[in-house]
Amino acid sequence: MRVAADALSARRTRVEFRKWLETHFRLGAERLYDLVLAVSEAIANAAEFAYVDAPQHGTIDVSAAYDVDSDTLAVRVNDRGRWRHNISESATAERQFRGRGITLMRALADCATIDRTPQGTHVTLTWTRLTLPGSAT
Repeated sequence: MRVAADALSARRTRVEFRKWLETHFRLGAERLYDLVLAVSEAIANAAEFAYVDAPQHGTIDVSAAYDVDSDTLAVRVNDRGRWRHNISESATAERQFRGRGITLMRALADCATIDRTPQGTHVTLTWTRLTLPGSAT
């Protein structure tokens, strides 16, 4: 799905993703929370930073693919913005309380890859052995 790169769309997408997980999988509360938080961080990062120097907000593509044979879920969050390298001095004080999104994604997903390209940033979060035995629908 393609959504606007803004905070409201990020929130809506997080809610929709949670509902999708709850509809299609039987996950423990902790596992569900981990998935939703990791994907939410990827979406929030794209919404907040991908188009910071752009004249207008861009979009974010979010997709999920589940492989039943390997019990693996891969979620992709892609933008067409630019990676933000420079952080202003005024942002440095704020950064001590922020800037943990990538660390969270890496801790919560079994595999997290972040590819920065001239065409945008592509985040893939993967979870293996996703479901409880016999619980995928």
